[in-house]
Amino acid sequence: MSTLPAMPQHVGFLPSITTQTSNPSPAQQQLPNSRSWIHKKDKDIGPSHGLEEKPKQPELSKLEIAVYKNSHKHNICVNMLREGYHKSFSELFALIQKWNTSREAAGPGSAIWQEEPLEKQSDKLDQLQHFLTRAEAAQRAGRYEEMYTNQLSLAHYFNNSDDKWLSHHFFESCLHTSKLVKDGGQKEAEAHSNMGKVYMEQGQLEKAAEHYEVFHHLTLGLAWKDKAGRTHNSWGCESLWRIYTLLADKMLENKKHEQAIKTLIKAFEMAKEVGDKKIEGEAAYRVGLAYHKCGDPETATTYLNMFMEISTALGDSNGLGKAFEAMAKALESQGKIIESVKYLEKFIQVAKSSDQSRSLQDACMCLGVIYNNRGQYDKGCKYFEMASTIAMNLGDLQLLEKAQVYIGIGKAHQMTAFSSHIEATGHVNMERVLAWKNSRNDMFNDPSAVYTKSNQYLEKVGHHDLHPQHAESHNEFLGKERKNRLRRN
Repeated sequence: MSTLPAMPQHVGFLPSITTQTSNPSPAQQQLPNSRSWIHKKDKDIGPSHGLEEKPKQPELSKLEIAVYKNSHKHNICVNMLREGYHKSFSELFALIQKWNTSREAAGPGSAIWQEEPLEKQSDKLDQLQHFLTRAEAAQRAGRYEEMYTNQLSLAHYFNNSDDKWLSHHFFESCLHTSKLVKDGGQKEAEAHSNMGKVYMEQGQLEKAAEHYEVFHHLTLGLAWKDKAGRTHNSWGCESLWRIYTLLADKMLENKKHEQAIKTLIKAFEMAKEVGDKKIEGEAAYRVGLAYHKCGDPETATTYLNMFMEISTALGDSNGLGKAFEAMAKALESQGKIIESVKYLEKFIQVAKSSDQSRSLQDACMCLGVIYNNRGQYDKGCKYFEMASTIAMNLGDLQLLEKAQVYIGIGKAHQMTAFSSHIEATGHVNMERVLAWKNSRNDMFNDPSAVYTKSNQYLEKVGHHDLHPQHAESHNEFLGKERKNRLRRN
């Protein structure tokens, strides 16, 4: 009997982990690990098979999401508060509220209602955030000049836009800040000058004068200059001259003559400090006109002589023409007609060489009236005709019609011979001519018609109203008419 092979002592379902694994067969070596094989296949397949991994989407923070979700105004306000600029936030918010209140008060259909709200204008909001926060940071550090500069930048930025009210707001902020700057008052003077311009633009001349007076006081005797190289004091004097002149014009309109003259004299004093002779001459001219208007032509001529001398020295033909014209009127008011005529003739010569057509027309009319009143009708008509030609060239119908009326008056005055013949005929014959003119009938060959007209005239005026010479002529005429009638009968 054959013997069976011996059974192994331990037979398990799974191979023993303690048993050393034999070397894999060549076939087994060719089979790759499934996981590594899949990974390798992914690399080999490439994008052409559409199995490339998609890029991961960036994760956005809540803050980044809020930037896209909220308005630009909201984001700016949040940034200001987050960075600790509470004062800047309050000022920005107050300005937006002020704009909205003004818009609501104006109502639909107003100009501001058609404008885009400030809170929706991103560029302006960015400028406000930038300079307000920088100004606040400078204030905290005690750098008041830097704070002033940032506020001034905002004032200039909005001065070139439609938001003038914002420019005015920041100019006023500059004035408050300038008093904290330790530079001898230069920034404060500049701030007062800017506020003077603001009130000038608004037409508040009294307030503008107050700021320019402070500006003039702060710059007196100092060599501070602007970018153009002009001293601040000179600029302040010129500004005050302009403001005082405008104030005086309003006073003259309201018949406040004494107050107007005092204000114009202040303007003249400021003009002398400017250092510009042309401005000084103009100021003297305005004072002279005011005195003449107030009924003091003697004092007026004093200031007008100053203006004439300055214009002559400067070779200013326009100024010289104005001086001659004003002097002529002032002298005429004093009854000095001959001197007045001389100045008017000088003015006409100057006006012809310069572009002063309207003034030339006025001077010709004045000379025409003067010569006409003095009985020099030929000269009067000559100047009236010159005035008419100038008015025609100007295309001014009103001036032309006025000149033509005066030409007619002058021509009528020239008919002295005809007038004397008419006067010599007497009232009766004048009545006969007028009666014929009205009826156009041949009444001169009908004595009865003449007799009837003559009697009607006598009944109207009466014998006692006739001049003795005319009454005698009339009686003689009636006697002849009666004799002629008797002969015919």
